[in-house]
Amino acid sequence: MDRTEKRAFVDTMASVFAQTSFVLVAQNKGLTVAAVDDLRRKMKAAGATYKVAKNRLATRALDGTRFQGISPLLKGPTALAWSVDPVAVAKTAVEFAKGNDKFVILGGALGTQNLNVDGVKALAELPSLDTLRASLVGLIQTPATRIAGVVQAPAGQLARVLKAYADKEAA
Repeated sequence: MDRTEKRAFVDTMASVFAQTSFVLVAQNKGLTVAAVDDLRRKMKAAGATYKVAKNRLATRALDGTRFQGISPLLKGPTALAWSVDPVAVAKTAVEFAKGNDKFVILGGALGTQNLNVDGVKALAELPSLDTLRASLVGLIQTPATRIAGVVQAPAGQLARVLKAYADKEAA
């Protein structure tokens, strides 16, 4: 890489760090090209991005951002993964690490909070953003359905009473 490419890379990564909510740092020492391609596909399917970056350039891009605390993790062959949905990145990385011993999660950062390996694994166990939204909508709809049922119950009872009188009179 020449200087202009390095500057462009640092600028691109700095803009990524400004827009994302979660960054994961992993060690990819000894991964085959096929394994990395598989991981990239899985990350892309989850709405995340996986990138192997030079540590010095990544550290420069981290300076001045809320993810500055993960700079000490950038030693050796490391890769970064990020997404707007932090659970998607964590789940994909933890699942991939279970099946591949050469992919080691070092930690990450959720906003200004740094996470160790256990923190990333705990984040991976949470339901995804879409699942949480669906649960919230379900919780909001449930009281409305109950209110509608309670409001309709007296009218239904009145209709049954009137029908009973009409049947009694007809008999």
